[in-house]
Amino acid sequence: MQKKILLLGSGELGKEFVIAAQRIGQKVIAVDSYENAPAMQVAHDFEVINMLDGAELDRIVAKHQPDFIVPEIEAIRTERFYDYEKQGITVVPSAKATNFTMNRKAIRDLAAKELGLKTAKYRYATTKEELEKAVAEVGIPCVVKPLMSSSGKGQSTIKGDTSAELSASIEKAWNYAVEGSRGDIIEVIVEAFVNFHSEITLLTVTQNNHPTLFCAPIGHRQERGDYQESWQPARVSEKDILQAQDMARKVTEALGGAGLFGVEFFLTDEGVYFSELSPRPHDTGMVTLAKTQNFNEFELHLRAILSIPIPEITLERIGSSAVVLASENSNNPTYSGIEKVASLSKTDFRIFGKPTSRPYRRMGVVLVNDTLDTPIEEVVEKAKKTATLVTVNP
Repeated sequence: MQKKILLLGSGELGKEFVIAAQRIGQKVIAVDSYENAPAMQVAHDFEVINMLDGAELDRIVAKHQPDFIVPEIEAIRTERFYDYEKQGITVVPSAKATNFTMNRKAIRDLAAKELGLKTAKYRYATTKEELEKAVAEVGIPCVVKPLMSSSGKGQSTIKGDTSAELSASIEKAWNYAVEGSRGDIIEVIVEAFVNFHSEITLLTVTQNNHPTLFCAPIGHRQERGDYQESWQPARVSEKDILQAQDMARKVTEALGGAGLFGVEFFLTDEGVYFSELSPRPHDTGMVTLAKTQNFNEFELHLRAILSIPIPEITLERIGSSAVVLASENSNNPTYSGIEKVASLSKTDFRIFGKPTSRPYRRMGVVLVNDTLDTPIEEVVEKAKKTATLVTVNP
């Protein structure tokens, strides 16, 4: 039953996936653009390549002959995946899913135009001049994101009361989006600002020959386009959760394949809006490491990939995660305050083992859980306070 998995991207999410795979006897080769990436530290083997180089990607696929290719990041020459599928290699969740979701344009057009899901009004732009036109059509305020990026990189909000302020905001947003773009596509999506009261991630598990399953919704708060805290379960009305599940089922079925998807939604007074989708474990889903569920998101992803049946996903306790961020550049970061965290009840932590730090880089996460009848606000506040006890030292 042992399978060989080629993991493309070796960050903290990949590391937890490798740990889950190791526990049930799978072999993993971790790939990234730099040595000693988190997932490499726990994998059987590793490769350091530029995953946007199709020839290099072909080389390591031919070298290792994996049973599965599991992408963890966006910046990959994903069009090569169709050839790998023809060779008999399973791309997770599928070549179509990875190609569509690694590019915001493809997934948004699929959701809005083909499936008719409710989304924010949007336009695309490939130059600053096109961005100015798109902003005029979408309206102020609006959000600008690169078509290919991760963890909120390159994302900003355009606003301005005067034409001079608006012009400066557009120029700044364009430059920031280009700087934060991953891959070689210089194009942005411009979205009308949705007046939402909360955001949720709905972890959706598609299985081979078994029904699609949903985790309890996860709430999260963002800064600089990156999540700071997440909690499970989020407070969502029965009507909204059924609507979100229906949307998630439609889009994941259209993409095909088996695995865990992180599907993001805006909750508004007018209903649920589809936002984004990741064809892999989601950073906000790290809250499941707080033992909120019978299986965490990485175990669910692995079981779905390997066609190990998942009869049900049960919520066992409530939980929250809060990120530990670096504040300085370092080639040898160290940590203090871990003992304080470890002394607290119903609390845990993960240090990702990233070899370098920079301001606002996510270096670890604090996890808190409690009984199902505990107010969710209490565990969120505890997680936020606990995360401040950890310091990343340069």
